[in-house]
Amino acid sequence: MALQIIDRRLSGKNKSVGNRERFLRRYKTQVQDAVRRAVNDRGIRDIENAENITIPKKDISEPLFQHGQGGVRDTVHPGNTEYLRGDRIARPPGGAGGRGGQASDSGDGEDDFTFTLSKEEFLQLFFEDLALPHLLRTQIGDNPEWKSHRAGFTHDGTPNNLSIVRSMRGALGRRIAVGHAPRRELAEKRQEMSVLERAASRDDAAITALAAEIEALERRLGRIPYLDPIDLRFRNRVRVPVPSSKAVMFCVMDVSGSMDQARKDLAKRFFILLYLFLTRHYDKIDIVFIRHHTQAQEVDEDGFFHSTETGGTVVSSALVLMHQIIVARYPTAEWNIYGAQASDGDNYNSDSTRCRELLADNVLPLVRYFAYVQVVEEEQTLWTEYLRLEEGHANFAMRKATATDQIYPVFRNLFRKQGAPA
Repeated sequence: MALQIIDRRLSGKNKSVGNRERFLRRYKTQVQDAVRRAVNDRGIRDIENAENITIPKKDISEPLFQHGQGGVRDTVHPGNTEYLRGDRIARPPGGAGGRGGQASDSGDGEDDFTFTLSKEEFLQLFFEDLALPHLLRTQIGDNPEWKSHRAGFTHDGTPNNLSIVRSMRGALGRRIAVGHAPRRELAEKRQEMSVLERAASRDDAAITALAAEIEALERRLGRIPYLDPIDLRFRNRVRVPVPSSKAVMFCVMDVSGSMDQARKDLAKRFFILLYLFLTRHYDKIDIVFIRHHTQAQEVDEDGFFHSTETGGTVVSSALVLMHQIIVARYPTAEWNIYGAQASDGDNYNSDSTRCRELLADNVLPLVRYFAYVQVVEEEQTLWTEYLRLEEGHANFAMRKATATDQIYPVFRNLFRKQGAPA
C-alpha cells in the first residue's frame, strides 16, 4: 500500500516556504556564487554552518512598467485644490520629474540584498553539481536492495492506485460490446416502425406489438451499467532486486614533520569538504581514514582530523596499507573504490619512485578514481613521479591547492559531475 505524506506544518512567523524556494530557484546562479565565495572565509570547524548570503542589488533587479511620455489619459490627484479640468500642468523645473530631493553623486544609493541560508540549503547548493566519478552498479549481494517498479494493471488494489483513465476506457469498451446487438436490433425495429406508420393501410396491432418490442430493447440497454466492478483497473507494482552501488573512499593524509600547521589546515579543509560531500549525498558509503608519516595507520574520524602525532615521511607506507585493506575488506566485484591523498610532496627520492609503482601496479587497477592534492607550489619528487601516472591512467587526477581560496575550486574540479561546467 502506497503512503502519501502531506506536510501541513505552518511556516515560521513572517516567512513563506514557497516564496523562499521560488527565490532560490530564480536566483540560483547568484546564490551559488555567493556560497562559493563565503566558504573561502570560513574556518575548518564552521564550514558546514548556516551562512548570511549577500547578493548585489543589480543582480536581482527586475524590469518595471511605467507610463511613458505623451498620450491622453485621465489622472486623479488627491487633495487637488489648485487645478481644474482642462488646466495645463507645468513641467517640473530642472527635469527632476517629481522624484524627491537632490540625489547624491557618491553612488546609486541602493543596498545589497542579504539573507540567511540554513545549513541544509547551504550544503545543498554547495555540493549540488558534484558526484563520484565512474560510480557503477555492482552485483546483487546476499541482502539485495529492493525497488518498486510498474508492472501493468490488475483487477484488485487500493483506491489510491486506481487508474481512472484505464477504468473508464474498459467501461466504454464493455458498454459498446454488450450493447452492440441490442442497439442494432433497436435501430431495425425503429426503421420498421417508421415504415408501418407511413403505410397507406395502418395495422394498429402490428404497431402495438412492435412498440412493445422497442420498449423492451430500450429497457435492456438502460440496464447496462455505466461503470461495473469488472471495469476497474489498478496500477500494479512489484518489488524487484536491484544491484547496489556500495562505495568506499580512502582518505590518505600526510602528517609528517614537513607538514606545518598551515599545510595541515589546507589538507584538513579538503578532506572535510570530501567528508561532508560523501555523507550527505550517499547513504551507503564507507570512509577509511589513513594517516602516515614514517608509518601508516588506519584511524577513526576524530583521530584523522585532530591527532597531533608527527614524524618523518614515507608515503609508500600509506599506499601499502590501503592496498592491504582493499584486498582484505573490499572486493572490487562488490565495491566502488575511491582514493584521495593530500600531501606536501616531500618524500625520500627512492620512496617516491616506489609510490608511483605501487599506484600503477596495485592501487589504480582496483579503484574507480584516485585524486592527489598537493598543498605546496614547489614540485617535489612525489609530484614529478605522479605526473608520469596522469598521462596513462584516466582514473587518476592531481591538482595543487596552496591557499584556502583554492581548496573549493580544486575540490569541485576533481569531483564535478560529467558534463557539468568546470
